[in-house]
Formats: sequence, C-alpha cells, structure tokens
Amino acid sequence: MPAPPAVPPAAPPPPARAPGASLVAEWLDAPRPAAGPGIWRFRHEPPGPEGPERLAPVTIAGMLIPVAIGLLAWSAWRSDVFPYKPEFLWLLTPRDWWYPATTAPVDWHGQAARAMYDGVFLLVLVCAIGFLGSWRAIVRHYVSRFRPGGRAAVAAAMALGTLVLVWPEAFGLDWDPLPVVAPVLALVALLTGGFDVFTSPFVVYTLYTLITLLVLWPFARLGDWKGLLRARRARRARAAAAAAAQAAAAGQAPPPSQWPELREAGERQTADLLTAAVADGRMNDVDCARVRRAWQDAGHDAVRRAALVGQLLREGPGAGAHPSGDRDLPRRTATHDLLLGQVRVGRYAAADRTPRAYREAGLALDPGLLGTSLLAVGPSGSGKTRSLVAPVVESLTLQALAGGCSVVAVAAAGAPLGPDGAYDVVIRLGDPTSPYDLDLYAGAVDPDEAAAFLAEGLVGDMEGVETRRAATVLAQLIGPYRAAYGRFPTVPVLRELLEARPEALRALGGLLTEDTAGAMRRELDSRIRQVGTATDLGPVLADRLAALDRPVFADFFGGGGTDSRSFSLRAVTQHPVRVRIGLPDGAHEEAARLLNRLLLAQFQTVVRDRAPRGHFACLVLDDAAGALTTGTVRALQRLRPQNAGVVLALRTLAEVPAALHGPLLAVVGCRMAFAGIPNWDGRAFAEAWGTEWVQSTEVAHHTVFADQPMTRAFHALRKLMTGKAVTTEAVTVREVERERWSASDLAHAVPPGHAVLSLTHVRGEHTPPLLVDLRDTA
Repeated sequence: MPAPPAVPPAAPPPPARAPGASLVAEWLDAPRPAAGPGIWRFRHEPPGPEGPERLAPVTIAGMLIPVAIGLLAWSAWRSDVFPYKPEFLWLLTPRDWWYPATTAPVDWHGQAARAMYDGVFLLVLVCAIGFLGSWRAIVRHYVSRFRPGGRAAVAAAMALGTLVLVWPEAFGLDWDPLPVVAPVLALVALLTGGFDVFTSPFVVYTLYTLITLLVLWPFARLGDWKGLLRARRARRARAAAAAAAQAAAAGQAPPPSQWPELREAGERQTADLLTAAVADGRMNDVDCARVRRAWQDAGHDAVRRAALVGQLLREGPGAGAHPSGDRDLPRRTATHDLLLGQVRVGRYAAADRTPRAYREAGLALDPGLLGTSLLAVGPSGSGKTRSLVAPVVESLTLQALAGGCSVVAVAAAGAPLGPDGAYDVVIRLGDPTSPYDLDLYAGAVDPDEAAAFLAEGLVGDMEGVETRRAATVLAQLIGPYRAAYGRFPTVPVLRELLEARPEALRALGGLLTEDTAGAMRRELDSRIRQVGTATDLGPVLADRLAALDRPVFADFFGGGGTDSRSFSLRAVTQHPVRVRIGLPDGAHEEAARLLNRLLLAQFQTVVRDRAPRGHFACLVLDDAAGALTTGTVRALQRLRPQNAGVVLALRTLAEVPAALHGPLLAVVGCRMAFAGIPNWDGRAFAEAWGTEWVQSTEVAHHTVFADQPMTRAFHALRKLMTGKAVTTEAVTVREVERERWSASDLAHAVPPGHAVLSLTHVRGEHTPPLLVDLRDTA
C-alpha cells in the first residue's frame, strides 16, 4: 500500500443525510434512551403504558336485558310478589317476629329484618346484573380511555349520581332512597338491641361517614384517585427539584456537545476548543465519534490521555484522522448514528407477533449485532444488497474513518456498494486497471497456515475430499518453494508443482540442500513419492487452481511482479482499513466462488491470531454462494470472542451443502429471511427459530335437537327465517406449542420489501423473529 498523506485535508462539506454544520451539536445532544437490541435509539420514544385491554364482543341486548330483568325482579320484590320471598324472610329470623303465615312484622325486629333483606337483595341483584351484562368490563374499558384527570372526573360524576340515589334528602329531593342506609342502621339496631344507640350524634355521623366512604370506594378505584394524588405530589416534587437544580446552575452537567468527559478530567481548554469547532461546523459526526472513541480507549492511562490532548490542541478537529486523510465519505445513502455505531435499515412492523417495545420502532444494526455474524437469504430482486448490504457496508466504512472497525466488502464489480473513493483499497480482480492486487497467501509466513486456508478455498466444497489432506499436499510444495526462493509460488508455478511435472520438481529439489533445508527436502521427497498413487490429491488441486490460472488473472495473485500493489487481508487486523474486492463475473463464476471461499478462510485465520480487544473487523460477502464449507462454518463460532463477524447474503440455502443448513443457522446470531424465499428454505428457518407457547381458542358449533313440539316449531321457524339451523357454541381455550414462523408463512405471508429478522447481541441479548419493513428508513 502506498504511504498515506502526512497532513489530513480540511473537513469536507457535510454529505447528503449527514448532520449539517449547525446540527452537529443538536445531533450530539439528542436523547438516546436505552432500548433492546436492534432498536434505533436516536430520539427513540419508548412506548408508554399499555392501553386498555381489548373489549370482548358485547351486544346492546346483552347489556340491557340483565338490566330489564333486574328491574322486574326488584319491582316484584318490593311488591311482595317475588317467589319464595316469605321463605327467605323466615329462613334466618324467628317466627315470632311475623304474624302467622305472613311477612307482616309484629314489632321493630321484623321491620329491621325486612330492611336488611331489602339491602341484601339489592346488593345481590346489582352484582348479578353487572356480571351478566359485563358492565364492570364495559365501564372500565371506556373510562380508561380518558387521561388520568378526565378519568377521575368521570368517576366522580358517577359517584355523585350514586350518592343522589343513596341520600336524596341531602340534595333536596323527596323520592325514596335506595336501601343502602336503612339496612346498615337496621343491622346495627339488631346487634345492639334497639334504636336507642342512634340517640348519640357521634354514632350516627360515624355510620353516615362509613356508608358514604363505602359508596365512594369503587368509584375511587375506577377513577384511580389515589394514583392521581400521587402523580400530583410527584409533579410538585419534580418541580421543586427542577427549581433547586436551576438555582444551582453552576453545578449543572454540560450537554454532550460541550464534551463533559473532558471537563471532568480537567481538560477545559480542549473541551472549549472542541465545543467551538462543533458550533462553527468545523467538526462533523465522524470527527466527534473518532475523538470520543480515542478518549474512551485511553481509559485512565494518563500518558495516552496527555498525548491525545496535545494532538487535539495542535490539530483541532482533524486530530487522529484516518491514515487516508478522509474525514467523511464522498456520498451517503443511509441514516447513521456514529455515537452508537448504528445504521438504520428499516422499521419493525406493527404486527401481532411484534412485542410492544419493538412495534413501530426503527430497525438498526451495529457492531454488537454483527459480531455474532448475520445470514441473509432472499431471491434475486428481494433487496438484499440495496436494503441490507449497502447500508451496513456504508456504516462500517464510516466507523473505520472514526477508528472503530475494518471492513472488507466482497461483491461483483457492478454492485452498488458506494464509489471507489469511499475505500482505501479497491481490488478489481481480472481488471488490468485495478490499483491493487490480492495476496493469495494473506501475508502468511508459515507454510502450514497458508496451505490450510488455501486448501479450504480450493477443495473445501468437494464431498469426499478432506481439506486436511489437501493442506498437507500444498504444504509439501509451498514450504520447499519458499525455502528455495524466499517467497510463495505464484498461481502458474503452484499449478505446475501440483501437476507434478518432473522438470519443475527436479529444479525445486536441486535448490534444496540437506544442510540448509533438510526438513523441506524431506517434505518434497514425501510429495514426490505420492505422485501417481490412487490417493494423490495433486491433480484435483491443480484442476481447481486452473480456474485462477487464466489469462485474465495473469497480472494478479503475485503474477504482476510488483509487491507494492499486493494487498494482504492481514492488514484488517492491524489498523482500521476499508477494502472493496470486486469479483470476476460472466465466464469466471467458478473462480468467483473459489475466491469467496478463500477470502472467508483467510479472514477467519487472520482474525484468529490477533488480540481480541482490538477494533471490530467485518467481512461482507454480497454473494456467499459456494463460500461456506464445513471448515468455514465451524470457524464462524470463533469470530465472536475475537471481535469480528461476517455478513453472508445468499439467494437460497440450496447454494450451501444440505448438511450445513442446520449448523450454519445454528452458528450465526442474526438470521434474516427476505420475502419470496422458497418453502424448503422457510422450513430451515422455522426449525432454527423453534416454537413458542400460544393461547389457542377453538369454537365448535353443535346443532340443537329439541324434544318438545313447541320448541321444535320455534326452531323450524327460526331456520326458515335465517336459513341456518339452531346451534350452540362450544369455546375451548388452551395453551399450545406452535412454530414462531412456519415455513408457509415465511414463503407466502411476508410482503414485498419486508423480511423476518432475529437478532443476537454479543452480550447475549436476543430478539424473537420479527417482521420488519425495509422500505421505511427515514
């Protein structure tokens, strides 16, 4: 790679959809409340308290018929024509309180008993009417629609109406009150032996107060008067706290745009400099994210912090810029929040399966999610590149400019992954104008390591061929070649060695002496002994390598003769770098698949050998067809502790060997099924997402057969009028275990422009599979 410029250029003008010069401070100070994984947190508004429960179907007849029946029963009770009323009165009272065979009271005992029975009957009648007519649920449903103040007022109005019926004389009315006060007084009289106890005003007014409170109690609960009082006290307390905080403005914490973390560390001059740069528009969101990351990485290391402060004072907002000198991308197409490393790619649909916390929230991806790797499956035209790969790559390139990650985007030459100016290294394999070449050996110095990922790329997808044996064959050739020439062989030379041409092997063996390269000489001799045997993998490897030994690749993979243009994938672990690799297409599809496998195996190898606490590294394969093998799928689970991940896009799971479908879906943390996937792909996702317990309601209609002639006549008349037989409903509610998303739902129920996505964070948090709208990115 050529050396980066010594002095970073001036900050470019804000690109499209980036925070403008006057909006950077507002962007920094915007709220970012805590939320679940995958939620766009920039100015996210968490859902409020859950609304009223859905009201069960209730007809007007079902509400009013119990009221009418209750009024008739009350009228019959008051008129002494209610069936078995005397038996009710005689059941719990002495017979000498009544004249024989009547309910006429002999003295005050009978009068008090009748008053008590009236009250008990009214209480039972009201409860029965409320239960049969669902009045409690209806009142709660509609009253709860009001705000707390309105709810309390409605409940107070209802309480006032009830008090008018209980205490009409207190409101200047002369109608008979409801039997509420009289039964209570009668009960007290019977317990105390007479009405003399009511000569005491204290007893009378105490009873009146208790009766009034008992009448008001249900309405107080309905209107949540206690909660309203508590909320008002809390508002007063918050107002007092706000006034106290305003009075102590000198000790108020500054907003993020004034860099409070630097001020707390005593670096007020540096904080003032950055605050002024933000206000003047000389500092964009990439600069802010880069400086904040550098400060956090310094931790409590006084030496590193002092060095960073000195650099900020000297260079201002451009301090610590990316080695390329870029402080932004030439163009942006997605919405980003670089403080959290998030990119918005859609919105969660307001579907029944979507939890309340995610409903209508923005969908965002970040390195914490990509660190568990992401698999996206969808047919051509479903929007994988446009809706997922392109925004993710753009976000990672921005985070690379902020010092947070390295990204390697592998796609066809014409894939819409941004302009070449958005990358540090652009490799167009097969294009003579490509500014960079690809190191076939990823900067390896160990022949065994180089042979391992080279074997994975060449024969990892071949059934019946062990990559371990293939790696041994390659190591027996490239190890001696490196010992003889000081470098690894180019593609044509390696092919000649694999084909076991005698002149090539003799020439190589002649350069290896027993004194200087005895071990490598023995490796080569072992390879020569295997040539021509039934288990020789050399011809198979040579045949696969022939896909890269074509005239179009003559100047690539070290064939150009200049090391300065050769890029090693190992660089992604050393410093933040943006790399785009364009794969050949058309007649070189097999070469593209081989290179996909090779790049994935190289990436897994280079990140395995680095320190796990470095910057995030991500490999994005826009078309991962043919890239996944048994070895690479097994190695995916080792990326998470190394702070690395991959994004794999497939048109169908059929592009992966059938034996790897289950292991692949099990090892990736984020799974995404786009609209239009076939049913067999949906079955694999359904099995990976598992089942859940849901409440199932089954309604069965049974025909009613009448025995009485009159009933049969009524049923016949009803059937003649309605055209349907008389039936009864049997409702069964039970808990059943069902698939979260069935194969049929995934194949046919996902609308165009949507996908079903499940996420897993490196911290272990995860989401169920949710329907997301990828068209809503605003």
